[in-house]
Amino acid sequence: MMAASPSSISIEEHLARVLANVAPLPIVSVPIAQALGLTLAADVHATVDVPSFDNSAMDGYALRRADAISATTETPIALRVVADLPAGSAENPSLQPGEAARIMTGAAVPTDADCIVPIEDTDEGTDTVLIFRAPNPAAHIRRTGTDVRTGDPLLTAGRVLGARDLAAAAASGVSTLTVHPAPRVGVLSTGTELRKPGEPLARGQIHDSNSLLLAAMITECGGIPVQLGSVADDDDALREMLETHAPDVDAFVTSGGVSVGAYDVVKAVLAPLGVWFGPVRMQPGKPQGFGRFPVGNVAGPLIFALPGNPVSVFVSFETFVRPALLTMSGRSTIHRPTVTATVTTGWRSPAGRAQYMPAVVEQDEAGAASVRPASAGGAGSYLVASLAGANALAFVPEDVTEVREGDLLAVTLVS
Repeated sequence: MMAASPSSISIEEHLARVLANVAPLPIVSVPIAQALGLTLAADVHATVDVPSFDNSAMDGYALRRADAISATTETPIALRVVADLPAGSAENPSLQPGEAARIMTGAAVPTDADCIVPIEDTDEGTDTVLIFRAPNPAAHIRRTGTDVRTGDPLLTAGRVLGARDLAAAAASGVSTLTVHPAPRVGVLSTGTELRKPGEPLARGQIHDSNSLLLAAMITECGGIPVQLGSVADDDDALREMLETHAPDVDAFVTSGGVSVGAYDVVKAVLAPLGVWFGPVRMQPGKPQGFGRFPVGNVAGPLIFALPGNPVSVFVSFETFVRPALLTMSGRSTIHRPTVTATVTTGWRSPAGRAQYMPAVVEQDEAGAASVRPASAGGAGSYLVASLAGANALAFVPEDVTEVREGDLLAVTLVS
């Protein structure tokens, strides 16, 4: 269990601490319809040929090419129609010279046919059909296994499963997939001052935006948020909430109550259990907590104790929680893409702390990126409305106190 320490640590040190305690969740097999967005844990191979039989690529007529090789608009060839084959038909009619079968797209091609004449090259007859154009060899026939053969590799482990992946697996006969499950994450805000969005506010009260923010961010990175609401600044209430839900989640993310104030209940409840609390040299998001919440005598779910101000919550989640949840999900890529951007509007940065500035990145036609703060108010941790306009976090190193127009910064793209 991680012990408390009052000394400050760097962002890199805290992230390393987090990732050292995180591993992919145990793999499970799930029905294919439940696998969207999950990470594949084992290679998938085709179990059938696709297509599994020769089938028609057009609505038209299946016939022997030799019977229609001389067909033209001026001198059409007449053939007797001896069968009608919709998609799904198991019929395999015999075709003698001079005979054809009307056939729909996807229907199995009769063994005696070697081409399909599209319906637009005929008079669409049902008893006798006139062919107005000579067909090419094997015209409009989808041959067995031309997409994939039984045993061919189809999907590779580590892939995040999308709609097209599921379709490919289903078409090749796969019904279940071996995956890393999505982490279930309990979301809890603390503070006697919190009220639900839309409720009237008395003096000193605020609406709880952190729960919605965290739940949405968990969903966006493939987790399953478990909304626990909010608890007042009461040690016993917080402890009871965590104990009740700990057996059913893989992690908790709390907001608020992690600093050194008299009512910082998260720290008061969790620090005696061995959860680490301390300052990280960053702005916003300096106070952080991380560890595990015990279930009985064993280590239970991870717990990320974040500050209470909304911008601090956003930055902390992006920096520490998101990489951890992606690791738990079995992802190989756990960090956002970054670009180098030219500053167009300067700002100040605190001495001795790395800064994450919610920012707007724009790219010109040549691909060059520029960056400016998303809010004229700077990086204040209470400026939640500015987050809606931010598409990036600009990173300012610890030893930089002023960002000037024309400077180059590393910028993390968050949307």
